[in-house]
Amino acid sequence: MNLFSSPVMKNLEMALDGSALKQKTISNNLANVDTPGYKAKETVFKQEFERSLNAYRTNQQHFAFSTDRPSSFYVKEQGGTTMNHNGNNVDVDKEMAELAKNQLYYQTLVQRINGKFNSIKMVVKGGR
Repeated sequence: MNLFSSPVMKNLEMALDGSALKQKTISNNLANVDTPGYKAKETVFKQEFERSLNAYRTNQQHFAFSTDRPSSFYVKEQGGTTMNHNGNNVDVDKEMAELAKNQLYYQTLVQRINGKFNSIKMVVKGGR
């Protein structure tokens, strides 16, 4: 039995990867706030993450959960809008709000993983 390959640990790892990619995307948007023609980008991973969560049917009358599609994160451009006269559509206030939200999400995931490791540590030490 591998302690670190449980579904919970895998999902937490995937969520951390997605959050890190979102942080990178937001940083890119903020770095290009004055670049003419730059279009803001967003990371799409939460929907993919939620789709990848395992769910088990306990009754045949329940809807089936599909887990056959591999999860992936991707960055998509937010075209069609313009915030500045130079064609750029980066909204600094929105990006800063998303940055703070993503930071809280990341910290929550890290606390959850630390809790898992502390549980394993307690078991290894015999409950002491």
